[in-house]
Amino acid sequence: MFLAAPDKGDITTIIGGIAPSWGPFGSLGTEARVMIEVVMAIAILLCLGIAIWGAAKQRIGATALRDTFSAEQGKGLIVAGLTGVFIIGSLGTLFTIVYGMAV
Repeated sequence: MFLAAPDKGDITTIIGGIAPSWGPFGSLGTEARVMIEVVMAIAILLCLGIAIWGAAKQRIGATALRDTFSAEQGKGLIVAGLTGVFIIGSLGTLFTIVYGMAV
């Protein structure tokens, strides 16, 4: 089994995983698309930061400080951060489905 290598790599291969497929929003200008992609990327990074902060809070609270409240709060932050990443990552699909159902 042989895999074909891509011809050239560019920014679309990097952000292609988080950029929506645009579907009904294909008529937006390129500047608007880039701005939406940047906002989505920043929001995903913030959510991942929240999840990392929660993991650190859980680890420090559970071991060093023996603070169960801090550990439980860390678990909540982990779940909230990862849920945010999932929701933001699937916004393009959700908008396309809702638009398709309305048409």
